[in-house]
Amino acid sequence: MLLSHVEIWTGCWEYVSRPYTVLICSLGAALCYLWGRKCQPPTVVSSKTFGAFLKKHCPVVTEVFTPTPWCWGGRFQTLVFALLKSKPPVTYRKCVVFNNRGVAGEELLTPVTYCAASTADLEHVVSYVKGLYPHAPVLGAGVSFGGMLLLNYLARKRTESGLVAGITISVPWDTMKSAASMEEPLNWLLFNKFLTRGLCSAVTSHRQSVSLMNAFTSLMFGYKTCTDYYNDASPYKRLPSTTVPIVCLNAADDPFSPHYAFPVSIVQDLPNVALVMTAHGGHMAFLQGMFPRGEGFMDRLVGQYVQAVFEHQRDINKACGVKED
Repeated sequence: MLLSHVEIWTGCWEYVSRPYTVLICSLGAALCYLWGRKCQPPTVVSSKTFGAFLKKHCPVVTEVFTPTPWCWGGRFQTLVFALLKSKPPVTYRKCVVFNNRGVAGEELLTPVTYCAASTADLEHVVSYVKGLYPHAPVLGAGVSFGGMLLLNYLARKRTESGLVAGITISVPWDTMKSAASMEEPLNWLLFNKFLTRGLCSAVTSHRQSVSLMNAFTSLMFGYKTCTDYYNDASPYKRLPSTTVPIVCLNAADDPFSPHYAFPVSIVQDLPNVALVMTAHGGHMAFLQGMFPRGEGFMDRLVGQYVQAVFEHQRDINKACGVKED
């Protein structure tokens, strides 16, 4: 996707369950969940200089975040976002479209699909884009699974990533803990069984290209067990290897990314990573206003950060201790 400069966006939009199920489950806990809790600005964990840069150029991080008053809880926020969020027309020119192998209706041409720990395809895409626009600064944005992929890529490529900055939304930091959260009864009912159904459908549709095996992702990518894959895919442990400025937005009530897995202690010691945490917001939602179809907190943060990176590249590099060529 192109804005004022070349950008790469990698994301994964999850399936959600029926609206009335979430409504019934959420209304009972609504009053005790938010009423009586004072809304406050996001918590920003970062170095002093990076934090100062964000407060100056991304003022949304200093504002009180008040979620949609009738949309209680992370599960309900997640559902409402998927069902009601508007998709305004945006004029842009496609330079490259990066779809994970075998998704978005694409034919699977190889006996390999994709996983969050395998960054070779993203590396190829970035290299191709840089070949088209060798002098344009490139920013990577990853949502959910795409955020995991982006962070793992930035950690592996370090100074050779080809990107000037990154931003992630609702990243599952520790895949083992995310998997445990999604196996909780309500999360399983509302989300996990539909995700599983979608993955099984994708595998079935490419049966001729992929040998259907138990735990085929772990076997396909050389892992002995799915636990080995989960541990390798978790991006929290690789944050110290990243070198470009990165902003990571997460909500404490995200069922896909439990708050107790947020890498707060790791980010505290890093000059180039800022963890922006809201008390509410669900998974990829962060809805605001009585009728949350327009621009929300997430949209504003992304817009302000992208603009700040491209217009103040030297300043953000200095704030994050990035050495310029």
